[in-house]
Amino acid sequence: MGALRLPSLSLLLSPSRSIRSSSLRLRPPLATTSFSASFSGASVDRDFSTHSVAKEAAPPQSKPSLGQEGSVTPRSVDFNAWYLDVIASAELADYGPVRGTMVIRPYGYAIWEAIQDYLNVKFKETGHSNMYFPQFIPYSFIEKEASHVEGFSPELALVTIGGGKELEEKLVVRPTSETIVNHMFTQWIHSYRDLPLMVNQWANVTRWEMRTKPFVRTLEFLWQEGHTAHATLEEAEKEALQMIDVYKKFSYEEAAIPVIAGRKSRVETFAGADRTYTIEAMMGDRKALQAGTSHNLGQNFSRAFGTQFTDETGQRQHVWQTSWAVSTRFVGGIIMTHGDDAGLMLPPRIAPIQVIIVPIWKAADDRIGVMAAVDSLQNVLKAAGIKVKVDDSEQRTPGWKFNFWEMKGVPLRIEVGPRDVTNRSVVVSRRDIPGKPGKDFGVSMEPSALVDHVKSRLEDIQESLLQRATSFRDSNIVDVVSYAELKEAIAEGKWARGPWSASDAEELKVKEETGATIRCFPFDQPQGQKKCFMTGNPADEVAIFAKSY
Repeated sequence: MGALRLPSLSLLLSPSRSIRSSSLRLRPPLATTSFSASFSGASVDRDFSTHSVAKEAAPPQSKPSLGQEGSVTPRSVDFNAWYLDVIASAELADYGPVRGTMVIRPYGYAIWEAIQDYLNVKFKETGHSNMYFPQFIPYSFIEKEASHVEGFSPELALVTIGGGKELEEKLVVRPTSETIVNHMFTQWIHSYRDLPLMVNQWANVTRWEMRTKPFVRTLEFLWQEGHTAHATLEEAEKEALQMIDVYKKFSYEEAAIPVIAGRKSRVETFAGADRTYTIEAMMGDRKALQAGTSHNLGQNFSRAFGTQFTDETGQRQHVWQTSWAVSTRFVGGIIMTHGDDAGLMLPPRIAPIQVIIVPIWKAADDRIGVMAAVDSLQNVLKAAGIKVKVDDSEQRTPGWKFNFWEMKGVPLRIEVGPRDVTNRSVVVSRRDIPGKPGKDFGVSMEPSALVDHVKSRLEDIQESLLQRATSFRDSNIVDVVSYAELKEAIAEGKWARGPWSASDAEELKVKEETGATIRCFPFDQPQGQKKCFMTGNPADEVAIFAKSY
């Protein structure tokens, strides 16, 4: 991907419309949605009563001034309201005109671009090529794989009319692409020489979600989905594990989110897969977020579609496949992992703006000297590869600007006033440490010293955010040896970790009685003999249970 596309300062500082959490209204579900064709939401009779982003049309309203008391709900008071307030105030997204959709604003999209930039490099390094598959999929394709259609049927959006005429066959608006990928793979794969075939696409998908939350779960969202075909089960398994490791490294190294990687239970496995691997992240309210998945599809889709190749002995064989994806849900995970009562807090490596420079002057005579120094600082930092922006607008006070850029999660702020120009030094403030403890006074303007200081502080912030999130995660995971202990841990809002070898029915019982599901069987397992806390039978693995998004 190219360089991040940043919005202009005038856009970032302009008043915007947003729907405050206190003004949410409920609407009855719509049976059809129309663009240039008629769409029908499957299972539209399901309950919408707790739809988190439904709203009535409302007249434009101005957002409260940043810094105004009560402009952002404290996290500890109402985590969901806080989350929606931060998205609005940091100008990450807004509600679309169709219930359950969102408009990703430039600053929010720039975060997604940072995710794309990292992953695109990793995908190509591991031998994958980008391409694109159509958004419309014949309904008969979905029906070919029995567990797939059963798993996705409630979420499908269907096109029934096109060009003013009833279509001969319903079209599914892409919920995922395994079916159409196999249709095309069947035409491209003939011999073992055509394998492995490894592709990825960046696309939008549509799933008719009943309860939505911006970035986390919306009717339409953006993602990447990788699809590969291999000659052997072992190659497919190696690929599935390789890609979940790519996601794990991104989470730790770029997003500063200490995910737990592992295997999904049979109940939680992707519809149509033999195995699903996942990275699970703990949010600030201690709910789990499935941040990325990688599936070993076995031969389920290749048998349904007849995707075969001639092996080296001349025999016809079905290919072994994988698919794997992360989406704009990751943006929501970053917000809910690192944000605080002041707003967004971005890890420097994925921040669209790493440093904001705020010039300060009172007398008009001071402006020329301050801005000359600021221009020089900006050029020095840009030349060093640091993403820097200057807020030289004169409509707002320095204090308002401080609050505004803190809300947008910019990792570092540099303050430059007349005295700083005289002393040839600046004040550098960290977003992750509020107040005076997070300020460095008298930082030299000398180019090499300034660049070294800024780069060092950005790395400190990146490491600090990861350590903080790791400590929070570890302090909220409870090891349990009985079902009673699991119930207690879940009731306290924590994750429960314990030996598990019980049946699918017992797993569903836990979900029904506690609201928690098995998030994964972690790859990192404790040694020694274990006994299932549910049945008392021997258990080879521990599982992690938690409530989730």
